[in-house]
Amino acid sequence: MVVIPGSEGNFGVLRRHAPFLSMIRPGVIDIYDEKQVTERIFIAGGYAEVTPERCTVLADSAMPVGEIDRPKVESELKSLREDLEDAKDEAEKHGVSAKIAIAEAKLKAASA
Repeated sequence: MVVIPGSEGNFGVLRRHAPFLSMIRPGVIDIYDEKQVTERIFIAGGYAEVTPERCTVLADSAMPVGEIDRPKVESELKSLREDLEDAKDEAEKHGVSAKIAIAEAKLKAASA
């Protein structure tokens, strides 16, 4: 089973799942073997396609949770918050806000 951070909330996928597509928000994919999480992967967003045979994730970026460098992300987040204050228009604010959401999700993943 996998648990994926969908845009409408987390969802689990097992074999023979009903087909659907979902946007993915920044967060962690948990991969289970039996009742144990065997792998945790941070994704920055993307899409998931579920079919009865498989679940395909097309992620903007992905990395094992254990590879998240917490001090680096904290520094990045501080810089991004300063960039948000200096943003000149709504488009720039939107872009920086999206990056902030990813950095905050990374910190949450690293803390779990």
